[in-house]
Amino acid sequence: MSSVPSWLDPNRPQPHLVTELPGPAAKSVLDRDRLVTSPSLPRAYAIAPRRGYGSVIEDVDGNLFLDFNAGIAVNSTGHCHPRIVAAVREQAENLLHYSASDFYLPVYGQMCEALAATAPMDGKVRVFLTNSGAEAVEGALKLSRYATGRPYVISFYGSFHGRTYGAMTLTGSKAKYHQGFGPLLPGVLHAPYAPASLDYIEDVLFEHQVEPTEVAAIFVEPIQGEGGYIVPPTGWIARLRDICDRHGILLVADEVQCGMGRTGRMWAIEHTGVQPDVLISAKGIASGLPLGAFLARAELMEKWGPGAHGSTYGGSPVPCAAGIATLTVIREEGLLANATDQGTFLMAGLRELQAEFPELLVDVRGVGLMIGVQFPTGEIAGRVQEAGFRRGLLVLEAGSNAVRMSPPLVLTREQARSGVRLFGEAVRAVATELAGRS
Repeated sequence: MSSVPSWLDPNRPQPHLVTELPGPAAKSVLDRDRLVTSPSLPRAYAIAPRRGYGSVIEDVDGNLFLDFNAGIAVNSTGHCHPRIVAAVREQAENLLHYSASDFYLPVYGQMCEALAATAPMDGKVRVFLTNSGAEAVEGALKLSRYATGRPYVISFYGSFHGRTYGAMTLTGSKAKYHQGFGPLLPGVLHAPYAPASLDYIEDVLFEHQVEPTEVAAIFVEPIQGEGGYIVPPTGWIARLRDICDRHGILLVADEVQCGMGRTGRMWAIEHTGVQPDVLISAKGIASGLPLGAFLARAELMEKWGPGAHGSTYGGSPVPCAAGIATLTVIREEGLLANATDQGTFLMAGLRELQAEFPELLVDVRGVGLMIGVQFPTGEIAGRVQEAGFRRGLLVLEAGSNAVRMSPPLVLTREQARSGVRLFGEAVRAVATELAGRS
């Protein structure tokens, strides 16, 4: 990256805190926000961002933070990458919106071509663009039932697929996501996720709840995101593929969080050697602009015709321009290799920390820049998250008792080193607190 903005003085430490947290300006933002916004928003900590560049966020008080959550794994090319900003500016100056659902929008087709070229499936692939990951999940769910003529789908405990009704029903990570919203979408069953055996699907679900000939698809995250950054053991996804093949079931890979280069491959499922029938993407696909997609083998997508699915804003010009630029930057600036290199460094540092606090760091797991650190309880994970924030490191809880690290793919070695140091300070502070309570 070049053209570092003037506000980000390279001689100033990163992170760099100049006020208490939250600072006075941030407190004002919080006070105004609480008067008008929905209380359903699950805010993690009291940061009020003003601007960002690369892996650094500045808040409204001038505090600099090292961003190890990237807007929940969204800012794949970092904050305000110059090539993304240029693509957005150029597109905005020419055409802000025209619906690709009813008309032929050139940049929509270009984005679909660029995305299809990355697909981890042999043969021809077709693409539908959406505004979000949840919308992409809904579209994939509709396509799966339409293309197979089957009514049932299977998802996994621990999964997160979104908050719209179909996506929320597929979600199995926390009961609170379903609380108060029943009845949910019919025809959705759940099974234990890895490392649990897949025998449950065949020995329990197929034996007692549904004939496999009535199952349209199995939705799976190749690496679970909100469920705690859980990586399946070698061969687990391949076994799932085998179950699908034997019963004519579609394998749908939800890569909203684990895709777009986060694991050092464009798609996390590429680590397994398995090809999905449908693949879902969003979050990092457009470096922060609202864009999602589901890709499918052409023979599946070609089973539905005009009017079967559409979207007024999905694949709007500006997000598409950002998406094309994002794919270009990931490819041309070596971000897949960087995700692998920096992820390896982070994992090594975190495992050293685990050796220092074996009873506190229950597990350190991940691939590339998708790393989860598990603690004994959710309370402790929350304390570590808050302690990181107080030191200028932005991490985020995941699952019932883990903290996730999903920094931008442009993370530098110096920033990775700072991240490990700050996380270690947060863990030591929490360990001291716990020792004082015992």
